[in-house]
Amino acid sequence: MFGKAAPQTLPTVVLDNNNATPKAPGATPSTGASGGLIASGVVAPAQEAQIAFALGGTVKTVAAAVGDQVEAGQVLASLEGSEKLAAAVESANLELLAAQQALDALNKDMDVKQAVALKTIADDEHAVQDAERYLLNLQSQSAEVDIQAAYANMLLARDKLDRAQKDYEPYKNKSENNVIRAALLSKLAQAQKNYDAVVQTYNNLLGTASAGDLSQAKADLAVAQANLAKSQRDYKILQKGPDPDLVAMAQQRLATAQSQVAAAKSVLNDVELRAPFDGTVTKLNIHSGEWVTPGQPVLMLSDLQNSRIETTDLSEQDIPTVTIGQPVTVFIKALNQNVTGHVKEIAPLADTLGGDVVYKTTIELDERPAGLREGMTVEVRFGTP
Repeated sequence: MFGKAAPQTLPTVVLDNNNATPKAPGATPSTGASGGLIASGVVAPAQEAQIAFALGGTVKTVAAAVGDQVEAGQVLASLEGSEKLAAAVESANLELLAAQQALDALNKDMDVKQAVALKTIADDEHAVQDAERYLLNLQSQSAEVDIQAAYANMLLARDKLDRAQKDYEPYKNKSENNVIRAALLSKLAQAQKNYDAVVQTYNNLLGTASAGDLSQAKADLAVAQANLAKSQRDYKILQKGPDPDLVAMAQQRLATAQSQVAAAKSVLNDVELRAPFDGTVTKLNIHSGEWVTPGQPVLMLSDLQNSRIETTDLSEQDIPTVTIGQPVTVFIKALNQNVTGHVKEIAPLADTLGGDVVYKTTIELDERPAGLREGMTVEVRFGTP
């Protein structure tokens, strides 16, 4: 974008009862009859920019005309090839989404693995308890009440087994795909398993365990304890989180995808000319199908809704008497009207006018009068600071 051209210098005048006395161009401001410092000025837009494409190409569309009010970010014109670049942006966004999902999946997968590991620990703890209980039963003399209870359990288990066998009998020759047959067979198998277990318990309580039974029970307990120790170690490892190498790879993929999206959007922005601020299109130098070169000004955008006054001949001798916020009275020649305002800015760097050193002062009007237009000449009377 290119800045606004400097306004044409106007002669300084002294206001006295609204009668202006011209001074020679380049002369310094004067003091009026009332003692106020007076300077020449011009109405200028609050913002103004000449806009150019960063890339060269053929103009595809021109979406604005001179006089149009546009909003910041609005597309004013575009070059050919924008559809392809928009597709590249969409593709980059999809890769970004996939990379983010992959990183999220690592953490989610770790949560699932930790839950499974906790379940495994609980199962192994129960296995250890069962093995310890079984070994204790083999090593201790059984009480009569335990033997009687085991016998009663054996009778009940036998009854359930018989009923399960009876229920299954009519369906045993049915197809293996028969749902009822499958359910009854499963019930029969479970009943048989329960019966065998209570029979073994009853037999263990009746007599003294053999050396082989004791060795097997001890071995089963050792295996159960080893499994529990392993599941606890595995869970501690999982508590550290996902594999750092996998996380680093996923994060690098995500960062690369983010860079690709930014790059694709940047290229797309280069073929679309967008308004940098709210304003009015005041010049338009392109048409559809025309070739433009990079940096060639094609459009001027001005903020005409917030006009301000810029002085043109305030000298280095008078600038020390001007302060930010100082009240001023502005006489607009074309409207023959006085309006009030205040000093908004004082240029930090000087300009040269007819051999004199001058400083531009920006005035903000308290109210915008009807009919005010950019470029109108004014006279500014500064109040006492």
